Amino acid sequence: MAVNEFLADRIRNYLLDNHIDFFEKRMFGGLTFMVDNKMCVGLIKGKMMSRIGPDAYKDALLKEGCTEMKFTGKPMIGYVFLNDEATDLEVDLEYWISLALDFNPLAKASKKNKEGLGKNQDTFLSY
Repeated sequence: MAVNEFLADRIRNYLLDNHIDFFEKRMFGGLTFMVDNKMCVGLIKGKMMSRIGPDAYKDALLKEGCTEMKFTGKPMIGYVFLNDEATDLEVDLEYWISLALDFNPLAKASKKNKEGLGKNQDTFLSY
């Protein structure tokens, strides 16, 4: 499934406008926006993904257009999928990105990202 380029541009512009250092990485058949070498938000399977952390997870699932993100059939606590309805308005998109950015300092980097970008260094765009 192709990445929603319009939504990718909206995410990119928000991060740039707020002077967030990030890079983009193709993964899981989508596009992920990495902050501090950690997955922050992304576009996967035609939906936006936001890494909001376990503390915000339960309340987030009560919001319109937010669903749990599953990997191998099991929910990934702290990660949510957002449909178009949840990100249609700019204020809503900003909410989900801000929630992910708030959690980012607490998030753990993957083992291969602790020592650098890993073997896929040619798959990202840095801003």
